[in-house]
Amino acid sequence: MNKLALLCRAGFEKEVAGEITDKAADLGIFGFANLKEQSGFVIFECYQPNEADRLAQELKLTELIFVRQMFVVGELLQNLPEKDRISPIIEVYQAINPILSSDIVVETPDTNEAKELLTFCRKFTVPLRTALKKQGWLGAKESSKNSVSLHILFIGSGKCYVGYAYNHNRSPFLMGIPRLKFPADAPSRSTLKLEEAILSFIPTNDEKKRLNEQMIGVDLGACPGGWTYQLVKRGLFVYAVDHGKMAESLHDTGRIEHCSEDGFKFQPPKRKQIDWLVCDMVEQPMRIAKLIAKWLINGWCRETIFNLKLPMKKRYQEVKLCLNYLEEELNKQGLWFSIQAKHLYHDREEITVHIAVMGK
Repeated sequence: MNKLALLCRAGFEKEVAGEITDKAADLGIFGFANLKEQSGFVIFECYQPNEADRLAQELKLTELIFVRQMFVVGELLQNLPEKDRISPIIEVYQAINPILSSDIVVETPDTNEAKELLTFCRKFTVPLRTALKKQGWLGAKESSKNSVSLHILFIGSGKCYVGYAYNHNRSPFLMGIPRLKFPADAPSRSTLKLEEAILSFIPTNDEKKRLNEQMIGVDLGACPGGWTYQLVKRGLFVYAVDHGKMAESLHDTGRIEHCSEDGFKFQPPKRKQIDWLVCDMVEQPMRIAKLIAKWLINGWCRETIFNLKLPMKKRYQEVKLCLNYLEEELNKQGLWFSIQAKHLYHDREEITVHIAVMGK
């Protein structure tokens, strides 16, 4: 097994290929990416033995922007017999004898064509899990050191990749997709982008400490209030900045002040410490990056989540340009900060970025 399967949003395979090639090279690992556009996955084949396993352990999934899930796989199994699909899969696992395995996940890429296989995957998981347990596998605790979850990726009828992912470095969600329910009282579906961002970037144990009723937020380009809604729900008072109207339900909370201003010109009220800045404005990504840098360098906020809307071409290059700019500008000021970026499930032609400044 010397390949890495990487799941992504359909249409972003080239970005995944560019990113995995760069990140692997940083670790001294080289290979080539096999991809088919709109397939929802990429297979990265390493030149040297055992390097896919090393990538699966050392290349942090949280630091990959365009990848939702990754796992080590072998060659594509094809023409699985309808009467016995399990035996060929067992044979693959017998070669690696995954004693430290804790569970089995059977999934597909996130495409309309592959989704038709999901019903089969759910039904197939039950007898497959039983067969794997009979082999003495799936008995490890998920928290055990170097434990893995076994992964099967069906890309068509009778065609699948068989492999594993390290439990410390995988998404806990099927296909790497968190299933969020749209709140009935939210002003817009964009609210799910910020909810997923908070879920992805803020550890659950830290959320109440970092987002609570003692804090103040600013939402640039807030109308109609999908992102403001998430902050208000967590108790923050929010300056909602937009020339457009905000949802009446948000005014009714008494937790917002609507500032009918240009998000690029707005400055926080004097003697008010802004804890959070959020921004989902439709604008050129570098212009947003410069706006965020200004807020952080001036000390106008401590923490921010914002979206960078991507161009049609050279999307990965534009992302690198913006993130490099932000890191360079903050480093120039001697700021101590963390930065994360992810192409979230609820994003479309954009990525979401989180920056927390801890001081100088």
